[in-house]
Amino acid sequence: MFGNNNMQEMMAKMQEMQGAVEESKKKLESIFVKGESDDQRVRFVMNGNRKVSDVRIDESLLGPEHKVALERMLEQAFNKALENANGINEGEMKNTAAGMLPGLGI
Repeated sequence: MFGNNNMQEMMAKMQEMQGAVEESKKKLESIFVKGESDDQRVRFVMNGNRKVSDVRIDESLLGPEHKVALERMLEQAFNKALENANGINEGEMKNTAAGMLPGLGI
């Protein structure tokens, strides 16, 4: 069914795709997004591979009386940063796939 040439071409294409995905991952290492709490007193920065690179917490939130509010703000900021990183990651992977597999409508 598959000739040797077809199998070799398919394997070469797979290796090319793997290389393109690795290139995309490297590119995503250098793209940064942030997420902040609504009042901007807590901030997370992530790269496009969803790795946290920076966390900032306003000093006014560090007292024990602000524990619940701080937890809420950490949740907000982290989720916003993650959402932004997911968008960047998804877009980059779609671009990589579209470049490798044109005509699939990705």
